[in-house]
Amino acid sequence: MNPGLDLSISLPETELADRSGLGPLFRVEGLLHNLRSDGLFARASRAEVPIPANPLPGGSDLVLDLGDGRASMSGRRWTLHVDGEAGEGALVAALLAGRMPLVELKEGAALIAAGRPGTEYGRILLATLDDVLSRVVTLIVAAVAGGRLRVPALPPTEAEQAEPPPQAGIAQTVVKAGVSKAIELVYRSCFHAPHWRVGWRRLDGPDLFSLKRHPDSGWIDLPDDGTRFYADPFPILHEGKLTLFLEDFVHATGKGIISAVEFGPDGPLGTPEPVFEQPGHLSYPFVFERDGEVWMIPESCSAGRVDLFRATAFPGGWVKEATLIEGVTASDATLIERDGLWWLFATVRDDGGSFSDALHLWSAPDFRGPWTPHPRNPVLIDIASARPAGDMIIRDGQLLRPVQDCRQGYGKALGIARVTRLDGDGFAQEVETIIEAGGPLWPGRRLHSLNSAGGFEFIDGSAMARRNPLARRKPAAALASS
Repeated sequence: MNPGLDLSISLPETELADRSGLGPLFRVEGLLHNLRSDGLFARASRAEVPIPANPLPGGSDLVLDLGDGRASMSGRRWTLHVDGEAGEGALVAALLAGRMPLVELKEGAALIAAGRPGTEYGRILLATLDDVLSRVVTLIVAAVAGGRLRVPALPPTEAEQAEPPPQAGIAQTVVKAGVSKAIELVYRSCFHAPHWRVGWRRLDGPDLFSLKRHPDSGWIDLPDDGTRFYADPFPILHEGKLTLFLEDFVHATGKGIISAVEFGPDGPLGTPEPVFEQPGHLSYPFVFERDGEVWMIPESCSAGRVDLFRATAFPGGWVKEATLIEGVTASDATLIERDGLWWLFATVRDDGGSFSDALHLWSAPDFRGPWTPHPRNPVLIDIASARPAGDMIIRDGQLLRPVQDCRQGYGKALGIARVTRLDGDGFAQEVETIIEAGGPLWPGRRLHSLNSAGGFEFIDGSAMARRNPLARRKPAAALASS
């Protein structure tokens, strides 16, 4: 924050959202999903607001107007807009319609900062509101501190191109919440959820960065036995051999480990075998070779740090070399070296909000560190293009990064973004395409990551696996960590 700034807020004069109508829905969702109803959307009295509210005109350096922007006041005023409309009513309407809204801070007609917050909770409005509002707070704090966040324009998803369904009323939404929970319970009693799968293909032509669509040949599934799933494929060509590392999630234990399988000219030579396990859940095994050694940064966000490991008996024998970043809940840490400087990309969940919508950057002279946080963190708030989805590449002098498009759910689609600015003062990117799951070339409902090496290309997405009714159920690791 800016310690020299005298900030106050202007509260709405009237209720802008039908909170009385939302009450029954929140109570139902709270009971169905074991959630508390006193989150960030709960009503606060003026005495509870720590910042001066509704000050006299001219009494503050900056007024944050949380109403409809029509209150009479002089001096600098920022208004909060959701999908182009001021006030919280537009936020509720967007989320009820199943949209992740565009949130903007404006001073008059001038755009100060913008973000597209998100959630991993799907259609649970109570939890989604809490996540989105938490990230709105992040946006405001970043803007007050001098950040000028922007979001890239996006190609529309297939769902957005379709005719939008009529918005449901509160009563209908309450009924749908109960029905949806019942369907979920039946599904989870019969199938493992989530269950991911890895797809691979030989690169006999252009890759996905160039194609911007699924190849006509489709993908070959890496088979699993139904008791586990494979996700987050990271290949590496080492000493003339291609080895694929991946998350290996055993449903019975509810925890991910890292496994590996060697690939020959025609595909995998056997099945993935465990090579790395920790007390907590592991996923996203970002693996790379440097200085004659093979290194890995697996995601372990539950540990609250980003660690670097080195292989002493490749593909196993992993020993910890350093903690790169400490005290953060960081997802999918991904490195790139450019112009003699190393950059680390990851999404960060700071005291609430989504795991997937706030991109943070760090830089270092060496991949071992020391790592310095970007002064503009978070450099991007966008549920559609913030979270990394695989190794970045430099092509024709331009930095391209796979990103997760989670507008319609976690890991729902894959985006290809072109970074147009990456320096100590700022970051910007343009999303060039969105590739979705579904159809004969990649059946399923999710498309999650992209990597290639040694003449092969790999993706992952959702699958269906029947549950053994005699097997004892254990709690699964967080979906956002897969």
